[in-house]
Amino acid sequence: MPRRNDPLERSCALTRTVRPVADLIRFVAGPDNVIVPDLRRRLPGRGVWVTADRESVSAAQKKKVFARALKDGGVRVEGDLAEQVETLLERAALDAMSFARKAGEIVSGFAKVEAAVRSDDVVALVHASDGGEDGAGKLAAIARARFADTGGCRMVGCFESTQLDLALGRSNVIHAALLAGRASDNALARIADLERFRAGFPASFLEASDSGVSDAVIQD
Repeated sequence: MPRRNDPLERSCALTRTVRPVADLIRFVAGPDNVIVPDLRRRLPGRGVWVTADRESVSAAQKKKVFARALKDGGVRVEGDLAEQVETLLERAALDAMSFARKAGEIVSGFAKVEAAVRSDDVVALVHASDGGEDGAGKLAAIARARFADTGGCRMVGCFESTQLDLALGRSNVIHAALLAGRASDNALARIADLERFRAGFPASFLEASDSGVSDAVIQD
């Protein structure tokens, strides 16, 4: 969440376009002058905001946007910044799923997931990206039939089985179901952040014109 009294919009340092803070990633220079992602928007120092997708972060690093935005030629980026952001977003999503499990809002294993889809308030199905298609297809068909009148059921397939194993505290997780609840809502929000970062924003979003708010007011 934005820090108290912060504006709800910021200017992307790459495109100069004003966006809601939810559509941007904040970066700061650490004590050693190395640029680090501040996904929780809480680190001290002046922030540099960049549109929250891999292409934009990579372009910002390549074009040396951070040094220009901070007016400090001494700041530097170490390694692949987009890869660092993706790793943090992935970790945040998996941690949120782990919390949902502890809150009793996730079931895993084909039989339990199938039973949940047939009778419980399921908000999303999670399938390991390296799992077979037969089980995922069967569960998806049951979900489509049951939730057709309520807008369907979200499908998540951005994690490998080994990642789900660690997040859910069991081995060989191929299928899981998120049940309605606050912890599941948070997990889905973190998953959406990760999926959007990987897939990028639509062209219509990136081509939108600047709202006219001054960078001096909203850059940080």
